[in-house]
Amino acid sequence: MSDRTGYNVDYDDAGSVVIDEASHAPMAGDDVPTSQDGLGCHSGATMAEAARSAGQSELLDQFAKDYPQGPHDKPQSMCPAFGSLRVGLRMKRTATILSGSACCVYGLTFVSHFYGARRSVGYVPFNSETLVTGKLFEDIREAVHDIADPEKLDAIVVTNLCVPTASGVPLQLLPDEIDGVRVVGIDVPGFGVPTHAEAKDVLAGAMLNYARREIEAGPVAMPESGKSDRPTVSLLGEMFPADPMMIGAMLAPMGLAAGPVVPCREWRELYAALDCGVAAAIHPFYTASVREFQAAGRPVIGSAPVGHDGTASWLAAIGDAFGVSAKEVAAAQNAFLPAIKAALSATPIKGTITLSGYEGSELLVARLLIESGADVPYVGTACPKTPWSADDAAWLEAKGVKIKYRASLEDDCAAMEAIRPDLAIGTTPVVQKGKELGIPSLYFTNLISARPLMGVAGAGSLAQVVNAAIGNKDRMGKMKAFFEGVGHNDTAGVWEGSPNLQPQFRAQNLKKLEKQARAAKAAQMI
Repeated sequence: MSDRTGYNVDYDDAGSVVIDEASHAPMAGDDVPTSQDGLGCHSGATMAEAARSAGQSELLDQFAKDYPQGPHDKPQSMCPAFGSLRVGLRMKRTATILSGSACCVYGLTFVSHFYGARRSVGYVPFNSETLVTGKLFEDIREAVHDIADPEKLDAIVVTNLCVPTASGVPLQLLPDEIDGVRVVGIDVPGFGVPTHAEAKDVLAGAMLNYARREIEAGPVAMPESGKSDRPTVSLLGEMFPADPMMIGAMLAPMGLAAGPVVPCREWRELYAALDCGVAAAIHPFYTASVREFQAAGRPVIGSAPVGHDGTASWLAAIGDAFGVSAKEVAAAQNAFLPAIKAALSATPIKGTITLSGYEGSELLVARLLIESGADVPYVGTACPKTPWSADDAAWLEAKGVKIKYRASLEDDCAAMEAIRPDLAIGTTPVVQKGKELGIPSLYFTNLISARPLMGVAGAGSLAQVVNAAIGNKDRMGKMKAFFEGVGHNDTAGVWEGSPNLQPQFRAQNLKKLEKQARAAKAAQMI
């Protein structure tokens, strides 16, 4: 086995410190701004122009390079900052402070608690005066100092939402640490970060950068789990809890182990993640995180051990990166590939499926569905094309799959309507549209990505839910016929009887609108 490239991570003796997961940060403030700009991520180019005028050109240029835009200059899904917020809230001994419009903060905290956050989210409010005079930054700095308690916290994450970013609130001027508590400031504007999945990378990359600089400065605290006695593979991307364990089992015959999953769950795991031999971009859009691993001298490989073919090629790529002998790689493959093939054969999926989502694992799920026997003519992902998904794309395209990167809602719906599949897997609005058409539909995030995908465990994990949904096609057709026309046009709303239609009023209004249009056109010609 070849020596690992890059520097070594030196640990001090602080690994015996017990992490108190119950300690959470208090609220930074609860006042509501007296006035709001009213602009946000859906202001598109207007906010981006304001941000550049406020000195944020370098930030936006980096975002454009890391997360290239698609056909839209604004998000089509939830606020992107939800991704980075969720990462921070899942970390032990980490406090989160938001700076943004009150409506945005309310929505973000609401959905965070809906998804199980069990700690407060700090909020630094502002109004027009504090925003334009620079007082908002002073308020943020005061809030950070107020909650920087080393007995409770390892780190504080401060996030600028759209308006503070566009106004140039300089989080980079915050102190790097206060009494040993690290301060990580990030900007996650909707007009610069296209999806909430990529916002996870914004924070994960910023934390890895901080941790890497700590490692370069000298010995760091040992992770609670200690140092692995085998070379490790760090895993990029949130996964079902069983997947890292399955990956670890597949690596064991090669004398390797699975390292931490990035985004991490506690600060010291960042050191262990950087202390790997190879970083595996399981989710291929973690551009900023990949940059930190590469800066640490760690090679990065793409794809994932999904299905028979994916597992075989991924184990081979890992073995090549570590310099593992062909015999050891073959041992790992022979230990798992027959079982994966058997599981795929035992749980076949028959039917045509269109697949779309914004998690970044869409191509991996498509591979698994196809190896299970499904016909998948279309895959749409809201994430961009990157080198780390190239192997998956090549495999899918060889199977005749049309892949749409930065797919819009319109792209996904058009594909579904044109193909009329037996099952549509997609985002909430795609599922809604599919059910309106009588097509069985499953929400990708809650019903597909929340299942194991890797190795033997993943081989049969999708069949039950997918086959059950496809089996509901006749029932969906009966429901569509029963409710045909309800909730559309004149039947929209709630009625005790039939609506009292007045078509003559519509005709009169139509004539008035046509007359106004003719007058406006005539005025333009003068």
